[in-house]
Amino acid sequence: MGISQYIKEIGRGARGAKPLTREQATDLFGQVLDGSVTDLEVGAFCLAMRIKGETPEEMAGFLDATHARLNRFPAGDRALVVLPSYNGARKLPVLTPLLALLLAREGLPVLVHGAATESTRVLASSVLAALGTRASTTVRPLANGEVAFAPTELLSPGLKRLLDVRRVVGLRNPAHSVVKLMQPTAGPCVVVGSYTHPEYAQSMAATFALMGMTALLSRGLEGEVVSDPRRTAQIDGFLHGERIELQAQQPGTQNEVEGLPREIDIDTTAAYTQRVLAGELPVPGAITQQVQHIVQLAARL
Repeated sequence: MGISQYIKEIGRGARGAKPLTREQATDLFGQVLDGSVTDLEVGAFCLAMRIKGETPEEMAGFLDATHARLNRFPAGDRALVVLPSYNGARKLPVLTPLLALLLAREGLPVLVHGAATESTRVLASSVLAALGTRASTTVRPLANGEVAFAPTELLSPGLKRLLDVRRVVGLRNPAHSVVKLMQPTAGPCVVVGSYTHPEYAQSMAATFALMGMTALLSRGLEGEVVSDPRRTAQIDGFLHGERIELQAQQPGTQNEVEGLPREIDIDTTAAYTQRVLAGELPVPGAITQQVQHIVQLAARL
C-alpha cells in the first residue's frame, strides 16, 4: 500500500504536521519494519518524524508494530529485567554491565540488548564480552540469575536497518526511541528506561501508561539506563502503566566516587566491575538504590 499518505500528514513541518492515530502509526511502522517501502520513503519518514516529534499515541503504535514482529525471549518463572543499551560511554565508564550483574546476583534474569549507534563510544556489549557474556545468537529461555546480551538484529532485523539510517543522514529517528521502550519477551518484564532531557521523561511516561507497561524511569548515565553514580536522581516506577514515585531527586553532585576509574576503556571498566562484584570496592549508592527499586518492581509482577 505504501506510506506516502502518512508522509503527507507528518511531513508538513513542525507547525503544519498532523499526528497519526495509534492504528495509523502501527500500519506505517509495520511497513517500514517489513522492508516493503522504498529507501526514499524510509528517509522521508525519518526526517519528517525528526522534525515533528512523536506523540505518545504514535509511539504506542510503533511499539505495537514492533511487538508483533519481535523475536521474543520466552517467559520464565520470574520477571525479566530488560536493559536497553544504545549509547555507551563518552566521559564516564559504561556501568550498565555492573547494573545487569548486580540484578542477576539478586536472582533475576536480565536481558541487555543494543547496537552500536555511536562509533566512538565504548559499548556495554564490549564490556560484557570481556566479562564472559558473549552476544546471543539465538532466542532462548534465560535462567534466573543469568545475564544475556541480544544484538538488536537478533530481536528485529527491521529495527536494526532503521537504526542504521542514522549513519547515513546523521539524525535519530523513531527506532531510537522504540528500542528503549520495547518489551522483548513473551512474559512479564521490567523495562528500565532512561532519558537525557525532561521532555523525553514526559513522553516516555505517557507511553508506558498507554502500553500498560511495568518499567523504571530515571535520568541515566550519558544516555545509558544505569544511574549516574555521582547523583541521586528522581526515579519513577510504572506498574501495569500506573505511575509510582519511588525516589525524589537530591541536589548536588559528588566530585569523587570511590574506585570509579577515570579511564573508560573496556579493560579498565571490566576490571572495575569485577572488583565491585567481588566486594573489593563499594557499589555506588545510586546504583544500589536503583537495584532495590527494580527488584521490588519485579516482585510485584
